[in-house]
Amino acid sequence: MAHDPSAWAPRERGTVPTAVAVALPSDVAIRRFAERDHNVVRWTEFDRGGNFLSLEQPELLVADVREFFADLG
Repeated sequence: MAHDPSAWAPRERGTVPTAVAVALPSDVAIRRFAERDHNVVRWTEFDRGGNFLSLEQPELLVADVREFFADLG
């Protein structure tokens, strides 16, 4: 797939509502690029957690996922 030139071609911006959860101590995410390519409706930055956020801070992640879907209606 890395040799397929169409894999690198610009794509249309996604329309599916998207949530991003970032654990600041370990994750690096560039919001500008995420919002350029996806319909980001929720962006959450946690002050704790790490690469395995669902294992390290499950209550934070579950609460965020619940709020995301509640906001969608």
